Amino acid sequence: MERIGWIPLALLSAMFAGLVAIFGKVGVSKVDPTLATAVRALIMAGILVLAAAAVGGSGHLHEIDRRALLFIVLSGFAGAASWLCYFVALRLGPAPGVAALDRLSVVFVLVFAIAFLGQAFTWKAAFGAALLTVGAILLL
Repeated sequence: MERIGWIPLALLSAMFAGLVAIFGKVGVSKVDPTLATAVRALIMAGILVLAAAAVGGSGHLHEIDRRALLFIVLSGFAGAASWLCYFVALRLGPAPGVAALDRLSVVFVLVFAIAFLGQAFTWKAAFGAALLTVGAILLL
């Protein structure tokens, strides 16, 4: 997959995330969002375990150091919280509005990257974040 490059993969990620909103909106219409999120997580876990086994990644599990594992676990907690909030929001609100606000994660990533990762603040990035925020508001 690395041979494909990060831009096409990021665009595919965005496309699949868009499908999550559509499929999820229909899926949670008559199902508890917590149960729907759990089922989604199980399906994803199964597919990802198979994918890791297929590319030989599962044999390197013991090579993950404690710090990396801690942050992967924290990422898992954050991802689970995000999915749960997303599915509850989809049940309550319109799919385009929920998805638009969810995409504000890009703005949060910028802020967190500046605060915690030492990412440089640029006016270009700030302007992009402002445009994303305005776009999300307009899609409500």
